Amino acid sequence: MVNIKNVLSFVVVALLVGSGFYFSSTLAPTKPEKVYWFIPDGLRAEPDMFTIFRWAEEGKLPNLKKMMNNGSYGYSIPDFPGHTPVNFASLLTGAHPVVHGISDGPMHVEGQPLAKPSAPGFSSATKKVAPIWKVLEESGKKVALLSIPGSTPPELENGITIRGRWGGWGADTPAINFEPIEKLSERKEAGNAFKLFYLGQKLTEFIEKKDASGWENAPVSFSPAKETRLLGYGLPINAYIFDSSDDGVVNYDSIKFSLDKKSELAVLKQGVWSDFKDVSLSWKEQQFDSQVRIKIIKLWPENGNFRIRLFFNNMNKLIVKPEEVANEITGNIGPMVDFVDNWPAQLIYEEEDKVTFLEEAMDSLAWHKKAAGFILNKYNPDVFIQDTYTPNQMLESRWWHRYIDKNHPDYAGQEKEKEAWSDILKMYQGIDAILGEAMKNVDNKTLVVFSSDHGVIPLHKQVRLNNLFAQKGWLKFTVDEKTGEPAIDWNNSKVVYMKMAHVYIKPEGLGGNWTRGSGNEYEILRDEVIKTIAEIEDDNGVKPLVHVAKWEDAPTYFELPTDRIGDLVLEAEAGYQWQEEVTKDLEVFTKVLSSGYKQGVDSKKVKGMWTPFVIMGPGVKKGYQLTEPISHVDQMPTILHLLDVKIPDYVQGRVIEEILK
Repeated sequence: MVNIKNVLSFVVVALLVGSGFYFSSTLAPTKPEKVYWFIPDGLRAEPDMFTIFRWAEEGKLPNLKKMMNNGSYGYSIPDFPGHTPVNFASLLTGAHPVVHGISDGPMHVEGQPLAKPSAPGFSSATKKVAPIWKVLEESGKKVALLSIPGSTPPELENGITIRGRWGGWGADTPAINFEPIEKLSERKEAGNAFKLFYLGQKLTEFIEKKDASGWENAPVSFSPAKETRLLGYGLPINAYIFDSSDDGVVNYDSIKFSLDKKSELAVLKQGVWSDFKDVSLSWKEQQFDSQVRIKIIKLWPENGNFRIRLFFNNMNKLIVKPEEVANEITGNIGPMVDFVDNWPAQLIYEEEDKVTFLEEAMDSLAWHKKAAGFILNKYNPDVFIQDTYTPNQMLESRWWHRYIDKNHPDYAGQEKEKEAWSDILKMYQGIDAILGEAMKNVDNKTLVVFSSDHGVIPLHKQVRLNNLFAQKGWLKFTVDEKTGEPAIDWNNSKVVYMKMAHVYIKPEGLGGNWTRGSGNEYEILRDEVIKTIAEIEDDNGVKPLVHVAKWEDAPTYFELPTDRIGDLVLEAEAGYQWQEEVTKDLEVFTKVLSSGYKQGVDSKKVKGMWTPFVIMGPGVKKGYQLTEPISHVDQMPTILHLLDVKIPDYVQGRVIEEILK
């Protein structure tokens, strides 16, 4: 008698063979052809505190768990000094700074004044070797880049470049906060902290508030109406501040926004965002279409003082190549919410800022999730590299890290700690959702990689070295009495600290076009500066200096290039951040509102700087955990090896053989 079960099994196998799905070469390709690489900025992962692999095992990060089960995973160690421009370059070139040339964000080279950066670390043009997207494009791959530091001005000939980070290319339109001039006295101690990177465009503007006049169709106000004018990127918005309460007391509670003092753009109360509104902006005399949304972060009822935020679509045709991609993406998934808060942070001054930050953070993660699916489906790139800055912004902000660090001076107990961890987990789950959306939209010939540029550690105190140098008479400066902004007298200054780990020294003065000092007087002063920094300690007896390298020793100790660093390079104790701001009080140690940082510490010694490395796809072992952390520079050559693309000679990293099948 014929065995029916065997017959059916034979038929099923025959059908599968005939259709081509039975062969392992179809179901499980041995070599990947594509890659999706997700590199969220500042995503801390290590075995002691930010135990994200355990969170995944517990079911809190299901898409990461899927990658762990179907791929290999472990930790990766960033390069010194630990922050974004250096480590995106290290990840994406497979080389250390001594080779790729990015030693910092704002860098300085001989022959240029120190007053302004002369080698921008976020610019693609500043790297000395080619990043992975150039290598892959030259191998015939179609590449798409989303929000990648170091990707602009665009280097791709035939791919898609969407908004780099601070690369000095295109019309970048970060959000702007507005406050009345009378609030400036409260904020004056912030100095240059209201400017992009402390030296660029204004991120908070202090503007005039006055009695309202010339409005048509104005709402009824039960207290004398006030007005102000917001101006951002060529867009003037009038604001009519009024009291709608009719309760017999002064109670400013609403603002009408208008482009012409007639038509209504939005009417808002405190804590509410408007919808995105279509507007026209300008940049270098070019007009371009964009969108803006408005929020009243805080409105003081007794006098109509305000804290208003304009958040602009982070993408426009002038910051995308090819430019038509900007309208295609905005039209399909909405205006880009990419960069939460600002850098330096602006959403740290009022309690209401925390809610605004969280709203922007969740909106950013939601937008990036939609973007992952849309870009993979619409443009079908062979290579898609994506970044979101949200983790970095959250872990550096005022509101979270200080409450999860039991050693932080501001630690406030278990309830606050629990609340902070809950918010942080939501952010990590948003990252996990982006990963999941991408995984849904790639095929089985795609290598999926998940990593980050650096972790973020708790910030206890800043160390204002330039105040120390001013005490010694080595640095001369003045402070604007109105704004609190300092100005350095370069000609009469001999020593200055500049981000993120560099001290410049010249006995003859630092003015004019800077050249490196030399000679006996230079060496005497340099040794005295080292001794002075080494001796400082805070009121707890902590000395923040861990190690100092002279410029000629920096390639050996820190793997930094000699042509883009100061005369001294400083490593700091964890919890202490070098800071270049100068203040009239000349205080060296100061507590600050932000509670996380990553600059100037040795990631080999500080686990909080570690990041995840997870990789899944053809040729990769499944369920394999690395026993030791890798170096950031190992990731690129491993990806190229799996894609069967020649690894460039300048690459210093190794292929991670232990994860290969």
